[in-house]
Amino acid sequence: MLRYIARKLVGWFLMIAIATNLTYFLANAFLKPASNYTALRPPRTPAQINHSLALYNLNPDKPILDRWWHWMSQIVTHFDWGQSPTGGSVNDQVAYRIFVSGQLVLGSTVLSIVIGVGLGVYTASRQYKAADRVWQGLSVLSFNTPSAVASLAVVLAAIALNQALGSTLLPVAGAQSPEVVGFWAVFGSRATHAILPTISLTFISYAAYHLLQRSLLLDHINSDYVRTARAKGLTRKQAIYRHGLRTSIIPVATQVAFAMPALFTGAVITETVFAWHGMGEYFTKTISTNDVHGVVAVAAFGALMTAIGAILADLVIVALDPRIRVS
Repeated sequence: MLRYIARKLVGWFLMIAIATNLTYFLANAFLKPASNYTALRPPRTPAQINHSLALYNLNPDKPILDRWWHWMSQIVTHFDWGQSPTGGSVNDQVAYRIFVSGQLVLGSTVLSIVIGVGLGVYTASRQYKAADRVWQGLSVLSFNTPSAVASLAVVLAAIALNQALGSTLLPVAGAQSPEVVGFWAVFGSRATHAILPTISLTFISYAAYHLLQRSLLLDHINSDYVRTARAKGLTRKQAIYRHGLRTSIIPVATQVAFAMPALFTGAVITETVFAWHGMGEYFTKTISTNDVHGVVAVAAFGALMTAIGAILADLVIVALDPRIRVS
């Protein structure tokens, strides 16, 4: 097992390195960091702009290979991913925003999986009954609801609740209250502020797991091995949980593992509506500000999350399916 994981780690490390370096050259080819200085007043000359960019290893007059070597050397020796065109540290931005997005992504992902898989088993065992049709209708509605609509609906409902109570029970903006101090006060404030965006993300995410789990489980309920289990004395519920669910949940687990990178950088609209400064917002900001080093750091983070998801998916499949052996 350890040898298998080590081979996977080496392979994914090489793929991340190749993808990150290709992104660096593409970003330098298409992004123009000098645009951050052209609108300043008084206007600056091209020589002054290039001098400012040279401080951050972004001078377009310097050969691209020289800039790349300096950038790569800083990463290898100091794990320094560079600066933005205006001097902001990419390391500081990414470290803070991963923590912010992690609060949203982990909570909403766990809730989405629990609700989605639970509903998939519940509705598959009651195929074509009233409960199955009602939950399917709700999940189809959720699946087709844009994230902006879901977020705004949650905000409006929270505002109405706060007005009815006469106090702010559920904050609708920000990751925490700025006036709170102390560990437990900050922890409570962050937990309270995370409720609404977590509800919004969970609402638009659980339906995919529900519909997939229901479809896969229906394929296995009438399989020979499930009928054999029932013939040996298990009830229908026991046969589904002990045999049908274990096999049918494998594709769902794989989907969850590969969805993590998209969740970290894809919750752009939710983070914008609730004023959370996470990786999704940073991803759009780096492109709009022609931040070459920021774009590459986000791409590298996405590749790292994909690698972690792929390795976790392999381990989950091995754990769930005894027919598969790691070699």
